[in-house]
Amino acid sequence: MKMYLISDNVDTYTGMRLAGVDGVVVHEKQELRDALETAMNDKSIGIILLTERFGREFPDLIDEIKLKRKLPLLIEIPDRHGTGRKKDFITSYVNEAIGLKL
Repeated sequence: MKMYLISDNVDTYTGMRLAGVDGVVVHEKQELRDALETAMNDKSIGIILLTERFGREFPDLIDEIKLKRKLPLLIEIPDRHGTGRKKDFITSYVNEAIGLKL
């Protein structure tokens, strides 16, 4: 199975192309929706990489796909600006999940 990138910037797209990952650059919600549909209908794609901006700006679209489909796997990756997450996001996530402060 292949990986496929849906990015909001050319720099991330170029870097992933150099690593051998195909993809597309989109900016609007409808473009994202179309790119996701195309990638999800391609049975050779097992992982779709999305820049984190899409998860922040269009959580309804991304969450709907993550909840309703097993494949392909959607993974949000940081772009050239770094991650939008707090430094201790994993610890915070575990604290919320089990209710204990680590």
